[in-house]
Amino acid sequence: MLTDRKKIILKAIIEEYINTAEPVSSGAILEHYNLSCSSATIRNEMAELEQLGYIEKPHTSARKGSFC
Repeated sequence: MLTDRKKIILKAIIEEYINTAEPVSSGAILEHYNLSCSSATIRNEMAELEQLGYIEKPHTSARKGSFC
């Protein structure tokens, strides 16, 4: 089950990816969405979303913390 914060971050990742067609970094989410947490927290949540199968890193050379 996803927490509310994970749902918000997943929605933000999807919106950013649709708008840019580029991998989404934790910094981009922090910059464009009014979340009350750090980029490190966002990265941790993104890593958990990846483990749950909701997102994946595009390739091994992707920027640190970038997912799509």
